[in-house]
Amino acid sequence: MDQRLRRRIMLFNLAGAVNVALGAYVAFEGPKFLPVDMVRWLAFLFFVFAVVDFYFPYMLKRKWLEEQQRQALERQAAEKPVNSER
Repeated sequence: MDQRLRRRIMLFNLAGAVNVALGAYVAFEGPKFLPVDMVRWLAFLFFVFAVVDFYFPYMLKRKWLEEQQRQALERQAAEKPVNSER
């Protein structure tokens, strides 16, 4: 796998973990100094961003695998000898 793609996947996963941690912090500690409605919305937004951050690496890897499979099929088709009629 390309190093740039591997790094991008790693950074998305890291961002997802940070968003989960921030969402949990806001959910548990937020009511002490923020209105409850704002705490719910902030926690919801952090968790939604975490879901997006964990979904993007899945899609990137899936697209990469599909591209690799397509390239392998093209190579296979190019390597097949052309049947010439005698």
